[in-house]
Amino acid sequence: MSYGMVIDLKRCVGCGACATICKAENGTPPGVTRSKVMKAEKGEFPNVTRISLPLLCMHCEHPSCVKVCPTGATAKGPDGIVTVDKKVCIGCRACMTACPYGARYFREDTDGYFGETLTPYESVKYEDMPRGVIDKCNFCAETRLSKGLEPACVQTCITEARHFGTREELALLIAQRKGYQLRPDLGTDPSVYYLP
Repeated sequence: MSYGMVIDLKRCVGCGACATICKAENGTPPGVTRSKVMKAEKGEFPNVTRISLPLLCMHCEHPSCVKVCPTGATAKGPDGIVTVDKKVCIGCRACMTACPYGARYFREDTDGYFGETLTPYESVKYEDMPRGVIDKCNFCAETRLSKGLEPACVQTCITEARHFGTREELALLIAQRKGYQLRPDLGTDPSVYYLP
């Protein structure tokens, strides 16, 4: 069994609720995010279209980040989820360089959003976000999947653009809608698909 996600780009309105709830759920510090929405314009006036592209860790079947990690801190579990063990991570950032999707972040300092003095929320959440290590999306494995819940970004999506399940469960939807992966030419076989 390997988990995956499908994101319907026709339904996504680029509201950023996924990125906001991700920060709230995981308590990521400034400069660290596990989910983001990139935006771009396509075409020429007057035929211009705005495109929103939600991005997160692709939880690749053949993750390049795992291959380069010198300590084994980055690993792929039997459920297909690629994780970072922050107790083992030495912060060398080799995985950041190897990830073709820009889905990894390094915590530079221990500051919060308002400087060195942390809010009560930050004081609690940042215990899991030490300085000098890598952070990334883990499909909310510890906080939600372990309790039988969907990832926070899936539950929060107001347009129901995100679908989560095993790759087998999502295969029919991907086939029917001609879903695609980002950069399939790299051979990483991402577990996140996009519906046009």
